[in-house]
Amino acid sequence: MSEPKSPVERLRATWQSLSAKPGGKWLFSRLFARFIPYSGTVTPEVLELAPGRAVIAIEDRRAVRNHLDCVHAVALANLGEMSTGLALGFGMPKESRSILVKLSCEYLKKARGRLVATCDAPAVASSETRDYEVTSLIRDGKNDVVAKTVAVWKVGPGR
Repeated sequence: MSEPKSPVERLRATWQSLSAKPGGKWLFSRLFARFIPYSGTVTPEVLELAPGRAVIAIEDRRAVRNHLDCVHAVALANLGEMSTGLALGFGMPKESRSILVKLSCEYLKKARGRLVATCDAPAVASSETRDYEVTSLIRDGKNDVVAKTVAVWKVGPGR
């Protein structure tokens, strides 16, 4: 009987098996949203995923809006956190795990329309316990940065 796959291995294997197929990115995004329910509240669409890189979009819809008729600050923070975690996590050694220890989000402009978070994370060379600061920029349809998220992830050995 084979060893069960680590979360990192499952993430990579699922993305690699689905992303190139028609509708595969959509299906991966739905599975991700189901597996991580809070992240799923913004209905993320994972557009790109590679070691150290994630690009994720959300649509502007009533469920993520605030009283100012724009996307809520916490929905933006959720999107930023998600992109930093996926970018960092996708490239971690299989025996690693990570946990968010700090999150900040700077709101630069009212966020309206389709929003895309892009994150380029540092490489994680080992599962030695260490903190990684990772930044994500969220842009609107005009390519204006509407928010900047900075997350600190503690990476260490798995159980």
